[in-house]
This record gives sequence, C-alpha cells and structure tokens, in this order.
Amino acid sequence: MGNSRFKALSIATNRNGNSVNLPAYGKISAIFGDMTFNKESMRQYLGDETFKSILRAIDGDGKIERKAADEIALAMKSWAISKGATHYTHWFQPLTGSSAEKHDSFFTIDENERAIEFFDGSNLIQQEPDASSFPSGGIRNTFEARGYTAWDPSSPAFVIEKTLCIPTIFVSYTSEALDYKAPLLKSIHFLDKAATDVAQLFDPTVKKVKATLGIEQEYFLIDEALYNARPDLALTGRTLFGHASAKDQQLEDNYFGSIPERVVNFMKDVEYQSYLLGIPLRTRHNEVAPNQFECAPLFEEINIAIDHNVLLMDIMSKTARRHHFRVLLHEKPYSGINGSGKHNNFSLQTDKSENLLSPGKTPESNLKFLTFFLNIIEAVNNKNDLLRASIASASNDLRLGGNEAPPAIMSVFIGEQLTAILNDIEKSKEAIVGDKKGKKRSNIGISHIPEILLDNTDRNRTSPFAFTGNKFEFRAVGSSANSAAPMITLLTIVGNQLLNFKSEVDKLMAQKINKEEAITAVLKKYISNSKRVRFDGNNYSKEWLIEAKKRKLSNVSSTPVALQSILEKDAVKMYENAKVLSHRELEARMHIQLENYTKKIQIESRTYGDLAINHILPVAIRYQNILIENVKGLQSIFPKETLNNIAKIQLQNIKDISEHITQITVLVNRMIDARKQANRIEDVYDKAKNYCDKVLPYFDKIREHTDSLELMVDDELWPLPKYRELLFVN
Repeated sequence: MGNSRFKALSIATNRNGNSVNLPAYGKISAIFGDMTFNKESMRQYLGDETFKSILRAIDGDGKIERKAADEIALAMKSWAISKGATHYTHWFQPLTGSSAEKHDSFFTIDENERAIEFFDGSNLIQQEPDASSFPSGGIRNTFEARGYTAWDPSSPAFVIEKTLCIPTIFVSYTSEALDYKAPLLKSIHFLDKAATDVAQLFDPTVKKVKATLGIEQEYFLIDEALYNARPDLALTGRTLFGHASAKDQQLEDNYFGSIPERVVNFMKDVEYQSYLLGIPLRTRHNEVAPNQFECAPLFEEINIAIDHNVLLMDIMSKTARRHHFRVLLHEKPYSGINGSGKHNNFSLQTDKSENLLSPGKTPESNLKFLTFFLNIIEAVNNKNDLLRASIASASNDLRLGGNEAPPAIMSVFIGEQLTAILNDIEKSKEAIVGDKKGKKRSNIGISHIPEILLDNTDRNRTSPFAFTGNKFEFRAVGSSANSAAPMITLLTIVGNQLLNFKSEVDKLMAQKINKEEAITAVLKKYISNSKRVRFDGNNYSKEWLIEAKKRKLSNVSSTPVALQSILEKDAVKMYENAKVLSHRELEARMHIQLENYTKKIQIESRTYGDLAINHILPVAIRYQNILIENVKGLQSIFPKETLNNIAKIQLQNIKDISEHITQITVLVNRMIDARKQANRIEDVYDKAKNYCDKVLPYFDKIREHTDSLELMVDDELWPLPKYRELLFVN
C-alpha cells in the first residue's frame, strides 16, 4: 500500500539488519534497582551514622553536614565506578519540559601529577550549570549565566550509560526556582504539614503524610522509516495532514489486543532498563487507537514517581531507535482517533502506611476517609481554573474534549454510591444503602455510615478528575507533560484547603462543640459546595456543556486564556503563603508557558506552509497535468460532441484540483500574513492570544483542502505516508 519508498520493517532489527539482542533475565526482583544508589547500596557503602543521617534527610528531618557529604560522595563514587561509571552529572528538570545534564568525568590530576578518580561532597551537593540558555521567564537576563543545581537526597542517584546521575533542583543566582522539582518539593512539604494536622484529629500519633502517585503513560509507536518520511512528525510531533483511514479504531479491536512481537521486544527492552533503574513498571497493553500503547508503574512517593516518569520517557525514546521505532508522546499525533494522556493517580498515605483515601470498614475510619475525600473535592471546586491551567499546552488543547479524552471543564466523578452517601449526610435523614452482598443497612446520622466499598464506583473515562476506589485519577494531564506541573498545583490547593478545614473545625471546637459534630458540620457545608463541581454523567454530552455553564464552571479551550488564572490575586496569595512559588516565580512560569505556546504554533504554521506549498501542491499540479494530458488524448480519439460525456469525471477532477490548489495557496499566504502581524506584538500574552485567535484557525482550513487532494491524487505520487500506513504497519 502506498509509495514503495515508505518501507516499514516487519521485525526488530539493528542497522546492520541483525536481530536486536534483548536482555535475558529471570526474576525482576533480582535486578530491580541494581543501577540505583538505593538504601540497600547506601547501607553497604556507608558507615552507620552517615547512613542514618541521609535517611533523616530523606524524611525531611535534618540536613546533611559537610563531613557526611564527603563520605556519601566517596561511597557514591565507589559504587558508581563498580557499575562502570566514568562520569557524573547533576540531573535536573528545567522548564523546557525535558531533563538536562552536564557530564563531568571523575578523572583528574592530583598534585603529584597522577591520574586519579575524584569526587567529593562539594561535587555532590552543588554544581553551576550555565543558566542563560534555559527558560527563566525574565528572572535571568541572557548575559547572566549563573545558576545552581543542588542535590535532592530524597530521589536516589542512578547510573545510566556509564554516567552517575544525581537528581537535583535548579535555581537562579537569586534563588528563584528555574525547574519543576524545587517547587514540587516545597508543595510536598506544605501538603505534608497540612494533611498531618488534619490526620491527627483522628490519630494523634500520625507524624507524616506522604503524597503518592502512579502515572499511566500512553504513547504511540511508528516505524522509523515512516517517521522520517513525515516532516511534520519530525518537526512538530504530530501529523498536520492526513485523511482518516477507512479503518482506524472504530472496531475497538486493538484495545487490550495481542501485542505485536516487534512491539513486545521494544517493551521488554524498556522494562529491563527501567527495572535496573528502580522504575517499578507493572502493566503494559495495547490502547484503543492502532499503534497506541500504555505502561504503568506501581505507586511511589510523588517526587520519585515524577523523576521516574521523566526518566522513563527518555528511556523509551532512546530504546525505540534501537528497534527502528519512534515514540510519539504528543497528545494528539493523529486527527480523528484517540490522543494520549498521562493519567496521574493520586493518593495520601500516613507514616503508618494507611491510605487516607481508602474507604474503611468502621464509622470512625469512614469519617476520616470522608474528610480527606471531601477536602480534595472542595479544593478542586474552589481552585477549578488553576487545575485547568496546570495542564494547559498547545498540544493538550488538541486532545481535550475528544476521543475518550476528558473535556477542558474540570469536574469530579465520584459514582452513585458515594453520591448517595453524601446526599444522606447532607440531609441527615435515614437512608438505605446496599453493601457488597446486596444486603440493606440503615444509615442514621454520621455515626452509622455503612461500609464504603473499595470498588464503590464504576469508571468514567470522560471525567478529568475521577475517584476510582482509593485514589483520585487526574486524567486531563497530557502525555508529554512533566507531571510535576499539575501535581504542584494539586498539592498546593489541597494543602490550602486542609488548612482552611482545620481552621473551621478548630473554631467550632472552641465553641465547645465536640470533634465529631464539628467535623460533620464542616463536611456538610463542603458536600453542598461541591455539588457545583461533581458530575457523574457523560462529560462529552452537549447537555453537560449547558449544565456546566449554569454551574459557572469555566470551559476554557485555549492555553493563553487558561493561564491567566495563575496570576489572579487569590492564587498568588495561596502560593506565597504556602511558600511554594513567589509572585515573581509565578509570573516567570506564565511567561515561559505563553512563549512556549507561541513558538509551538509558530513552528506548526511554518511547517504547514512548507509542506503545503513545497510538497503537496507540486504533486497535485503534476497529477492535474496527467489528467489534462489524458483529456487531450481523448480529444484526439472521440468526436467533440461525445467528449464532454466521456471526459466528464476527468474534467470535474481537474476543476476540483484547481480549486483546492487555489484555496491552499490563498490560505497559506493569509496565514503567513497573520503570523507576521503576530510576530510584531511585544506583549507575551497578547502575542500568544493573537497566534491562538488569528493564526491557529488557518490550520484546519488548509488541512481540509490538502486531505481532499489526498483522496484524489494518484497514490503512487502522494508525497507523505498515509494514515493507513502510519497506523497499521508493525
């Protein structure tokens, strides 16, 4: 099918045509974490006191002294060299959206001119990478290069490709965060304090509450030869042109189907590398769309889970090349079929390993569960726009609201049973609730809430924020995103809400109202408030759009508008009070995201113009000339009076092709003019908004004509691999 130069490989081969040697291993537990400087390695290489000091630092109970840092650095170097490392790097996550690293070798020359390996505490704790070329949103001038990376001991160092990678934060010379990790760590600390205070209402012995996260990563695979034949994929990460394939996902036969052997080989390779680096991948399967797949790990503490996901995306991209694939992490690489998300499954766990979002079997634990459950919903209700802003990007705008992706309206799904229980609590009337065995139980007031089952809801694939038994699943996060961005927002708004809750309860208890009654009174108010954001139906329906508008829930479809909420007065105050992000840091992040949006639309616009004018139109004209020559040939054979009937289809095709060629040329020129006008705008928001309103609308108009030409032009002449080839060649 299609042009013969678009040859896809049928088996996993290397560049010499030989089979890729997949790693052979037995038990996963035997290799898991082998390339990480984890607690087991620390215990082996460190003295007892130093080992205890680093554990305290990991738990946030103290700082590592310089003497201990030197010992840790020496141990880390010895361990890394034993794993084949020759270099080290501070591995950080700047606001580019990917990880960054600058490698230095252990090698140096000592005072006696001897070659040695050297790495001490100062190398471990801090480095000074050039900060001038990383996005800063105006915090740093281009000529001001100084920036610092500082070791994060809570995330294990690891060895990859003979380099010791040390997870770090990245800050400016004036201490503003230039990365995702620094504010994430601050938001984790903020939530811990707020959640622990609330947890102690039920159990005074709780000392810590940890946020946990499980990230489901969706992605597409495409054969490398086909990828290289699509300049739009190479430059933008998505197909700007392409008519729908006659068969795509409408039969739903790909979901959980048999995984092609070549893909399985790729997955096994990724999993092996992940296990060595302590990434606890558990699940792999086909997704709904053809050539779409998903992998998912076990839950981890949120900081480590995000580090592992960033690392996983890098591993996937590099491994794909060895198998002559390319990984597409773009949220919407193909029009008309499912896009890809990164479902963030969020929960809270005490230092006693109790999941605070796991429904219990007793009224007391139910009350505790309902407290955290309702506070999270109330946080989403109160800071709805901030949650939308946290997942905003040019690529995610294309995904939200279609083909099983949640809409841009931030609502919460909790299911029928929990809705019934909340309604019962609010009304304080006797209610009948079915339990797991189908029996009936009487619920009279808060003290006799029936057992809330773990599987208390069905799943709602259309909801952006759904409760799924013992966790909340934030489904609106895009597949290419760094999960730190939405998690910083979620942890901060939940922490802020828990502070408000504790304050309200304390005020009531100061009025001699007993604890259970005080908690109940506040929760009843939250139940009433949260009706605005709770929705258990079909988020795709037109009825929901109308209902959401009545509820005054925003439906912001574009990134520039969504980002405005970041700098609203209440949002700035919340972030500053939480000591997560300063006003200046918030301004910088908004500036960076707006610039990034503009640049992505600008790149896509240029690619649209190049492909349409230099690739598609010449082929269309060539095919049109073939038809013209064909009509001329018919003229030499048939009499004039019969020619119109005989050549009717050819003449109409020539006319239609001419119309499409004309429209594409006109639309591309208008798009270029709109882009030039947008480029003259200085204000970063106005520029992004102009690109959104004036440039972006041309994309679908141009595509409509090029995709029509795809159906008309000779298949052998068409310059781009078609959807039927991109989606179905393994």
